[in-house]
Amino acid sequence: MKDKKLRSSEWFGRTGKDGFIYRSWMKNQGIPAHEFKGKPVIGICNTWSELTPCNAHFRELAESVKHGIYEAGGFPVEFPVMSLGETLIKPTAMLYRNLVSMDVEESIRANPLDGVVLLCGCDKTTPALIMGACSVNIPTIVVSGGAMLTGKYQGHDIATSDVWRFSEAQRSGRMTEEEMNIAEACMSRSRGHCAVMGTASTMAVMAEALGLTLPENAAIPAADSRRKVLAHMSGIRIVDMVREDLKLSDVLTREAFENAVITNAAIGGSTNFIIHLLAIAGRIGVDLTIDDFDTSAKGIPLLANLQPSGKYFMEDLYYAGGIPAVMKELDAKLNRDALTVTGKPISNHYQNSTCYNRDVIATMGAPFNPLAGITVLKGNICEHGAVMKPSAATPALLQHTGKAVVFENIDDYKSRVDDPDLDIDENSVMVLKNVGPKGYPGMPEVGNMSIPKKLLDKGVTDMVRISDGRMSGTGFGTVALHVSPEAALGGTFAIIQSGDIIELDFKNRSLNVQLSTEEISKRKQHLILNTDLATRGYVYLYQSHVEQSHLGADMDFLKGSSGSEIHKDSH
Repeated sequence: MKDKKLRSSEWFGRTGKDGFIYRSWMKNQGIPAHEFKGKPVIGICNTWSELTPCNAHFRELAESVKHGIYEAGGFPVEFPVMSLGETLIKPTAMLYRNLVSMDVEESIRANPLDGVVLLCGCDKTTPALIMGACSVNIPTIVVSGGAMLTGKYQGHDIATSDVWRFSEAQRSGRMTEEEMNIAEACMSRSRGHCAVMGTASTMAVMAEALGLTLPENAAIPAADSRRKVLAHMSGIRIVDMVREDLKLSDVLTREAFENAVITNAAIGGSTNFIIHLLAIAGRIGVDLTIDDFDTSAKGIPLLANLQPSGKYFMEDLYYAGGIPAVMKELDAKLNRDALTVTGKPISNHYQNSTCYNRDVIATMGAPFNPLAGITVLKGNICEHGAVMKPSAATPALLQHTGKAVVFENIDDYKSRVDDPDLDIDENSVMVLKNVGPKGYPGMPEVGNMSIPKKLLDKGVTDMVRISDGRMSGTGFGTVALHVSPEAALGGTFAIIQSGDIIELDFKNRSLNVQLSTEEISKRKQHLILNTDLATRGYVYLYQSHVEQSHLGADMDFLKGSSGSEIHKDSH
């Protein structure tokens, strides 16, 4: 590193009072003097928390990263940022994604770091950390925490997607409370995030397809010792990235984003993918729109037979060859020369890979499902777009016309959904309003509304459901999500009433309510918007500045990059 001026030398390379202060206070941790001499300082951004069970093993994973950094001649420093546990945090982890990105951005910029390793696991931690790092743009590599081992219950494999099935079974009397308790203990049987292709696994795949990780990062189970090996090797690689000055902006090109969209289609990734990738693109300055998710993934079938769209689990995907084997099938569709954190093109990640189980990873010529990707819908309900996941939908409902049953907010839904007198049948379209970014606030995962009990009792398992919120990546069903503009902004979605006729036309990518322009205008004139806005704190800041879902639901003032320079120095 003798020929390269390190960013950290602005702290540790100083003489006099300033250098004394910076080095002396660090030395109270027992750090010898030679660690400060010409070594790249590598930050390990850790989202470890016992309140984030998916990431509870990250202290151990960070140690593996440190070993790699030391081996390569770097100086590791681990630091915490706010952690988002999808299962516990209220009202929704999505509300705090942008806050974590601010925490990450300012932590990286304000400290003597030459490169950073992002330890990501649970759903929002991956996009939040990448977003924050993009706004600083120093050498960065991602290490995911890995999925938990597949659950085992009564001789069957289970994982998070089964929670929704168990819930419906219990509500309809087909499963007892005792059986639920047994299944609960059987499902989460190891460290790691959800074992299906939910949002956490989708984000890990996204990072690998973008070129931000070493090969195989996405699918190695959290409990597998090879996860630690990958962390160690990532620690070695980040030191070399600093030497090469290989930054996020070198990797996150338009071509990389297209690769991520194509790969996401092939794996049946979460609908949440679209909102997070848009936000990352906005931070790094790549022109990506919601329509690109349809065009870039056009003609890409579903190759990965994974829940919730298929049968298998993340553990099975790894044994079958992982994401490299999937990307090898996609070779003709990918931007093969897109640069990765290895300093080599993405094709190097997968060209020598092998598929070991064609029931898990199908071929382009004989795909698991011809329907894949995330479909973008347009229409008078969603002028700026809505999204759905066709691989998780019921084919017969993809072309559907039915009367709306409207729930004005989540409390209205909870109080009426199981009312025996609710005017609803299997042909109805369930509509949930005011669960968007501003209206909830935070855009919770409530879009895949539970089927009313009286319809479950009749054997109904799916219905068309529409909301301005999101759904869990582990969820499934014929669900239109992320309606933009959201109800809280007063778009057409806000004025839909029970009894209105809604038409979903998947073939033509449209979603409309059968109302005249005059009737829509008349209703909007009498519309009373949700005014339940926060008056202080972060939630006030969020509601005042959050953008709509078709733009990534980032805050308007966080778009773009502030860079790595410190413009004022207190010493």
